[in-house]
Amino acid sequence: MENKEKVLIGDVQINKDDDVFMMSLDELSKLVETAGGKVVERVAQKREAINAKSVFGKGKLEEISHLITTNEIDTFIINQPITPNQRTYLEEVLDVKVIDRTQLILDIFALHAKSKTGKLQVELAQIAYLLPQISSMTRDLSRLGGGIGTRGPGETKLEHDRRILAKQQSKIKKELNKLEEHRKLIRKQRQKNNVLQIGLIGYTNAGKSTLLNNLTKAEALAENKLFATLDPLTKQFDFEVGLHATLTDTVGFIQDLPTQLVEAFKSTIEESKHMDILLHVVDLSNPMRKQHEETVFKLLSELKMENIPCLTVYTKRDLANNNEPTLFPNVIISKDDNDLKEIVQSAIIKLLEENWQELILKVPVKDSYKISKIKHENLILSEEYLEDEEIFLLKGYKRKY
Repeated sequence: MENKEKVLIGDVQINKDDDVFMMSLDELSKLVETAGGKVVERVAQKREAINAKSVFGKGKLEEISHLITTNEIDTFIINQPITPNQRTYLEEVLDVKVIDRTQLILDIFALHAKSKTGKLQVELAQIAYLLPQISSMTRDLSRLGGGIGTRGPGETKLEHDRRILAKQQSKIKKELNKLEEHRKLIRKQRQKNNVLQIGLIGYTNAGKSTLLNNLTKAEALAENKLFATLDPLTKQFDFEVGLHATLTDTVGFIQDLPTQLVEAFKSTIEESKHMDILLHVVDLSNPMRKQHEETVFKLLSELKMENIPCLTVYTKRDLANNNEPTLFPNVIISKDDNDLKEIVQSAIIKLLEENWQELILKVPVKDSYKISKIKHENLILSEEYLEDEEIFLLKGYKRKY
């Protein structure tokens, strides 16, 4: 049986609601599990301000030291960003590896990145995070070895100076730009073909991958873990009325998403900017649902995507205990619904009717071969053959240009 890294998690509560604070610690615990560790203990302290030197107060620090010794803790993870000086001081006092929430999330991304683009983006984010801390990180990683918080560029790159890291950073950016150009060509081709592009967005572990699997034949990894999947996945999604579409699952959002990740994954996240509509997937059963919704909409606003038509898809209805949805328009589903695909399709069609413009086409019999292409590119809801005029009358909706 694999020996999991023993982890102590902790945070300082400043002007935060008690429930929100504790739920945030719960989320940190799940992040640790995703990274392959085991949370043995947790500590919390209420203060008016963070201790600039040690994060926690003197008495709490003594308690932390005792917990580390008693439980043979391998790693102490703090649920907020810490400075290089704070980290160095804590490691000297506690004699244990100390990382923060940012480094933990970066570590999980390094663990789950599979594609070339994903791996490069993670490495770019790791370097951006490590550069300011290089003076202390070199010594500490050499002393403490591997484990949670040390994946990615790692010790070998930290042995180089800032100039070498900066060169590596520049090289990665150039490679990512080449890959982005390739994605742009694919995106332009889809737009040229008038394919409806639908983006799945939402808080991590909300059920995006499960929904993608239920709507398409994606067979994407769907685990009950935060950031179980990382690389974007696009699959064909065709409506029964004939409309052709693609469904793209992107990286999940999370509270306080590290700025290094937002910057490194900008091209991936911004893939959603080019979508015709968004499906905002929300776990209806999650007690932090409202905070998750707020986090997603905050990031959408920062990315200037708030004007894209959006349908909220509430998942896990069977586990929700009558938890009432708050966002409209919405649809509420469970993964075991036999008619799940029809429910979601109907809701998307309604959203398109509200955002596209009405379309009426008269197609002569001699041009009837064009009808199939018209249905692929537009939302055609009725088709009638007028014998007297020898035409097909198509009614529905088309994009607004």
